[in-house]
Amino acid sequence: MSTLLTVAGVSKRFRGLLAVDRVSFEIESGEIFAVIGPNGAGKTTLFNIIAGVFAGDEGAITFDGERIEGLSSDAVCRRGIGRTFQLVRPFPALTVEDNVVIGALLHRSDVAAARRHARDVLARLDLFDKRGLTASALTLPDRKRLEVARALATEPKLLLLDEVMAGLRPTETDRMVAILADINRERGVAILLIEHVMRAVMALATRVLVLHHGAQIALGTPDAVVRDPAVVESYLGAEAVG
Repeated sequence: MSTLLTVAGVSKRFRGLLAVDRVSFEIESGEIFAVIGPNGAGKTTLFNIIAGVFAGDEGAITFDGERIEGLSSDAVCRRGIGRTFQLVRPFPALTVEDNVVIGALLHRSDVAAARRHARDVLARLDLFDKRGLTASALTLPDRKRLEVARALATEPKLLLLDEVMAGLRPTETDRMVAILADINRERGVAILLIEHVMRAVMALATRVLVLHHGAQIALGTPDAVVRDPAVVESYLGAEAVG
């Protein structure tokens, strides 16, 4: 596999707060990579830097062979990075299908072609039968899957997922895990996920990065990371690995 994303020494300050502290890692094409850590660890800030929401203060980000730090979020998306948001943000008055069509139009000028692509994506996310509902009528699990569908419709090479399993029941989590695994396997889409649901992290990720107070404290396989003393002390707790 080739390296798809390289994050090298990225830092971000908000006035006196060092939110991200010289974080470095690489993601291979087709890999599922997780970022975990306690609330306030800098995970979403790191996502926002990669996705172009704001620029980091230090460091470099290379995606698919090109430097992307400092690019706008729409330019980053056009290069092949799709993302979801921690708080799901569909257009509530639009139908489920039209929400996804908007994402599909990124690389298509023809609305009919965008609609065909959107329906294919909805089928993969188990939302095809609900395509005519307004987004506001969906349950939380369906809204979570709609958020993924909207990002996937942009045809990303890398999908950034920000806590897409938060608030889901175990059976709903397992359903989302199966969908994401299928997307990764069948389409070759690399996935970078922020997640607190460790059953999902353990099932999906090949490697895990752990952040604490903005800094990297561990990087490795899921089995190794969850037994790292620094991770147990700062985040998981002894009962999680006992």
